[in-house]
Amino acid sequence: MTSILSIQSSVAYGHVGNSAATFPLMRRGVEVWPVITVHFSNHTGYGAWRGPMLGADDVLDVVTGIDERGVLGRCDAVLSGYQGAPEVSAAILAAVDLVKRRNPAAIYCCDPVIGDDDRGVYVRPELAPLIKDRVLPAAQVVTPNQFELEYLTDHPVTTLADVLAAAAELRRRGPRTVLVTSVRHEQTPADQVEMVAVDDTGAWAVRTPLLPRTFNGTGDLTAAMFLAALLDGVGLAEALARTAAIVYGVLDATWAADARELQLVAAQDQLVAPTRTFEVTALG
Repeated sequence: MTSILSIQSSVAYGHVGNSAATFPLMRRGVEVWPVITVHFSNHTGYGAWRGPMLGADDVLDVVTGIDERGVLGRCDAVLSGYQGAPEVSAAILAAVDLVKRRNPAAIYCCDPVIGDDDRGVYVRPELAPLIKDRVLPAAQVVTPNQFELEYLTDHPVTTLADVLAAAAELRRRGPRTVLVTSVRHEQTPADQVEMVAVDDTGAWAVRTPLLPRTFNGTGDLTAAMFLAALLDGVGLAEALARTAAIVYGVLDATWAADARELQLVAAQDQLVAPTRTFEVTALG
């Protein structure tokens, strides 16, 4: 059975971080070992929240405890999302190093949460360059949105060729597989949004309908579903197609329910048998 060590935030109400990744991964038959970096009442998009932030030592202590059970050799991948502070980034890198020592075939999937078009860079000022210069090179898979791709590569993106050039630059810095989300370039229809995936075998794109609003936790769900597909051993094109179908299915159900939080439980069948599928196109 596939096993993932997922180091992310957690909320009691709603679905972001591990609260957006753990159930969908398990629903798809993946064993998840969630390690939390914060435990908040709700995500910070509400403007008010309660709960503790865990320290880097706490994160490593939990990972050490898992290692003491003698199971890290069965860990196929480490997944990380919002990191919060430089010391947490260091703890994640230490966890990745430990997992790779126990299982050299394990991979690290980093969702480099830095910012977005609406808000710009929203992580602590010292964290963004740390992710760019230290965390990213340690990853084999990265899942930036278009804004983060531009930040990480210092490469403005207005065309599809720009997306591919920036993804190639990112791959030169270490990661072999890049998934770019929330892609909107000059050729993207106004009512659609794209994802672009690139690895050693080529590049592919998929378009899905653009819903009228965005939802917190979408990137966390996307990274988890993409990583699960890769660990299933399917090719990059199929991994992209699966991810697009699953994420759109959940988002469409959430929009239809007029809900603020991802409807992961109500729409759980979309995680394993999405209602819609989308054509994946090979790029040059």
